[in-house]
Amino acid sequence: MFQSFTETASPDQGPPRLAALRGHLTAHELDGFIVPRADAHQGEYVAPRDDRLAWLTGFTGSAGWCVALRERAAVFVDGRYRVQVKAQVDAIFEKVDWPENSLADWIGAALPAGRIGFDPWLLSVDQERALSDKLPGVTLTASDNLVDAIWPDQPAPPQGKVFAQPLELAGEAHGDKIARLAKTLRAEAAVITLPDSIAWLLNIRGSDIPRNPVPHGFAVLHADARVTLYMDAAKLTDLGDHLGPQVEQRAPEDFLPDLSALEGPVQIDPATCPVAVFKALRDPQEAPDPCLLPKARKNAAELDGTRAAHLRDAQAMVRFLAWLDAQPHGSLTEIAVVKQLEEERRATNALRDISFETISGAGPNGAIVHYRVTEATNRPVNAGELLLVDSGGQYVDGTTDITRTIAIGDPGAEEVEAFTRVLKGMIAVSRLRFPKGLAGRDIDPFARAALWEAGLDYGHGTGHGVGAYLSVHEGPQRIARTGTVPLEPGMILSNEPGFYREGAYGIRIENLIAVEEAPKLYGQTVAEMLQFETLTWVPIDRRLIDANLLTDAERNWLNDYHRRVHDMLAPHLDAATGQWLSNACSGI
Repeated sequence: MFQSFTETASPDQGPPRLAALRGHLTAHELDGFIVPRADAHQGEYVAPRDDRLAWLTGFTGSAGWCVALRERAAVFVDGRYRVQVKAQVDAIFEKVDWPENSLADWIGAALPAGRIGFDPWLLSVDQERALSDKLPGVTLTASDNLVDAIWPDQPAPPQGKVFAQPLELAGEAHGDKIARLAKTLRAEAAVITLPDSIAWLLNIRGSDIPRNPVPHGFAVLHADARVTLYMDAAKLTDLGDHLGPQVEQRAPEDFLPDLSALEGPVQIDPATCPVAVFKALRDPQEAPDPCLLPKARKNAAELDGTRAAHLRDAQAMVRFLAWLDAQPHGSLTEIAVVKQLEEERRATNALRDISFETISGAGPNGAIVHYRVTEATNRPVNAGELLLVDSGGQYVDGTTDITRTIAIGDPGAEEVEAFTRVLKGMIAVSRLRFPKGLAGRDIDPFARAALWEAGLDYGHGTGHGVGAYLSVHEGPQRIARTGTVPLEPGMILSNEPGFYREGAYGIRIENLIAVEEAPKLYGQTVAEMLQFETLTWVPIDRRLIDANLLTDAERNWLNDYHRRVHDMLAPHLDAATGQWLSNACSGI
């Protein structure tokens, strides 16, 4: 299996590891040290070698920080992880709600004056500035990584082989991408650190980060349409002549010396450029990563591939859901659910990997937004509970991400009402027409309005960007209060409102959607309107829907969605699964 169920969090190791770190504070004449969940490439996902936050504290979430001072230490997590952090992190670490409470606020109160160390490869320019500006009495000091100094069995750097993404799936030759983006530069060159940006630009994929088909490396895009790629040559042996004359390969250890030798202005993205890179340049100029928006705007080939991947993945999901409904209540565990779903995806003979660790949360575990089942937490899927399954697949033609919440036995009235309100929000986004130029923060309230009417909400964004056989979380687009980038045709996003009752149940319904131009209506006065194309075609559990809470328009959307699900999938299913699908897609 791709997924394992071993426990990776070690709360009991937090206190001795923190003590060892504090010993190095004294040796380095520091009053504290900052440990982000980050690597030198500044992407969201990290390789095991770089998972320092988890090793030190036990917290395994995908975002967070630790600040370790001589007398106090804190772990900072956002709304997705506030249940999880309680179970994974020892009480010696304070738990701080972030970003509502910033690192600077906490440090300023705990240490009005002093010296705090940080690894200059692990803080971006923006992050370092935000801390420095708000901590006039604290000196931020670039340092060796003190976690590495106390981690005796730290994994080696990843060395996954790199392979080419076929042109028919990429939709544009990488030489053409290089030439097109070079014309947009505001300087003589641009430094690119994000693994998925480099993978997209050069039409390559890799395996350096679990569940994400990207390689580790750095790149410099030159204004004369050349790229210097800093990546171990041993990783590139399967590429043949794919990179071509426009791309020069250099050893990773040449990266900083070469940057120091560059003349003229060099463009960096302060949101993703490590401080170490910024300091190496003679004349850094600030601008967004030139790959971000072009990568987000999927071309026709990428969209076609994504549609094909979702149709294939939907067949696996429906076979799984039919199997799940046939099992006696109480006979399954969360791990059994994960194993069966992965087997159904493997049966497509096209699965390259899962796109993240499958979330299989029964009952109260469903309220842990990014729950990962282990042998220690595995529990039965009991009658009367909700089962939340959030999963996805990495296929060579696309990346999928889908969440379905399933009733096991007869659901309670509270769960049905909450589920229906979440569904109303998902439908509201799916049906939305909106003027071009609006950003994700403008869309986000539509997903929450039905919950707000009942005094309910959820502590995560409504949607994240998704790559084309790349990272399942992709920026800069998002549907969230923090989503400031205008949505554009070709962008793929998730649509996943939810509701969570800690200690009881979790609900989330997720489809992927793509932004497209909306047809003009008679009498339309807005020059350009956009809408969403649904990409995910899997039934939504009708047993959890109170039809009386739906408007006619919502009911019509749901019935039409289920008709399309049935018509698209039925020809690809065996008779028994097809009968299950017919029942699951009945009108309400």
